Amino acid sequence: MNAHPYSPAFVAGGFGFVSGALSVDENGTAVPGRSEALVAAGARLAERLESVGMSLADVVKTTYFVTDVTLRDEANLHYELLFENPRPARSFVEVAALPYGASVEIEAIAHRRS
Repeated sequence: MNAHPYSPAFVAGGFGFVSGALSVDENGTAVPGRSEALVAAGARLAERLESVGMSLADVVKTTYFVTDVTLRDEANLHYELLFENPRPARSFVEVAALPYGASVEIEAIAHRRS
């Protein structure tokens, strides 16, 4: 049973909509460290995409929510590793806090390629 009242990922019309994937480990504990948090959020994003038969290669748009805007340069480097060219469009937003003490949350829209 899902612990939340929403779907972690949902498909409609060939598009996948992924709820924010937090920088937590497999047990839901916030991952410390800047680069480590980015890697964890990317891993959770990939898991959510996989749950609806999609992958990172299908992503066309992301929104990064971070608790520290100075993470931008590290996020850019991580983005280059996470996604191949042409990379998805991205928004980058600083927020006051994220659930479970996470420092990064990645939301995505994907499109299933024929």
